[in-house]
Amino acid sequence: MSRLNLILMLAVLGSGALMVRSAYEARRLFTEIDKAQAEARRLDADLQRLQAERQAQATNLRVEKVARERLQMRAATPAIIQQASLSASGVQR
Repeated sequence: MSRLNLILMLAVLGSGALMVRSAYEARRLFTEIDKAQAEARRLDADLQRLQAERQAQATNLRVEKVARERLQMRAATPAIIQQASLSASGVQR
């Protein structure tokens, strides 16, 4: 009987150790999920902010301002337009 008690005690101890390890692993995985969800929320907020910035940068007034200031461009007026025509040979007149 003593041998059976020893085997059963070892089985109970082994089962308890596996249960503790399983609970620890479940807590660890839950923490990882929580961190991943927080990172997903942060990335979503960054995406929203970047999309808003992109829309603000792409407005017509902003593009026109950048074209004037950085690229030194100006609006086309009849006074600065030259018309070119090509002859049948492809040479400009």
